[in-house]
Amino acid sequence: MNWPDFWQHVATYLELAAAALAGGIVAGIPLGILASHLNFARSPILLAANLGRVIPSLAVLTFMLPLFGVGLAPAVAALGLLAIPPIVINADLGFRAVPATAVDAARGLGMTNAQIFRQVEWPLAFPILFTGVRTAAIEVIASAVLAAFIGAGGLGEYITEGLQANIPRLLFLGAGTIAAIALAAEFGFGFAQRRLEVKT
Repeated sequence: MNWPDFWQHVATYLELAAAALAGGIVAGIPLGILASHLNFARSPILLAANLGRVIPSLAVLTFMLPLFGVGLAPAVAALGLLAIPPIVINADLGFRAVPATAVDAARGLGMTNAQIFRQVEWPLAFPILFTGVRTAAIEVIASAVLAAFIGAGGLGEYITEGLQANIPRLLFLGAGTIAAIALAAEFGFGFAQRRLEVKT
């Protein structure tokens, strides 16, 4: 077992997943908030998000090849697009679930729109919104294995090499490590959500 090579693959995989998830959060949360507050924007935004959920991961990765070539950039872009839909949908649901009475009461107390958003809407919408982030994280971690097919490296290389050379040990190494990362991410995001909910 070449441990330095293994940990390099793990680091590349985590870097790829983290960058894609960060991009999905940066784009997805504002879009979800926009959809929840502007009725005319909700339908096109949610339509695009739902379409994004049904497009196969490998198809998105392949689509990025003519735009970015091979390597890390197209993989991050493609996985970032895959992370956006669950975040958008849950952000929209979370903010729409905020009781109108709570907003009206805050406005009656003289709070500005910014204060209402920060102190009323955000804390109430956060649990549902964060669930979307958790879902996106698991989807990105699971889909990042396909990045190896476009030269982005990571743990997917063990799986592709294991398939090509018929080496079950490499297959189990890649798949088992990815499963462990997904479980760790689920536990970590769950713990973070509970802590953040207490603070908000």
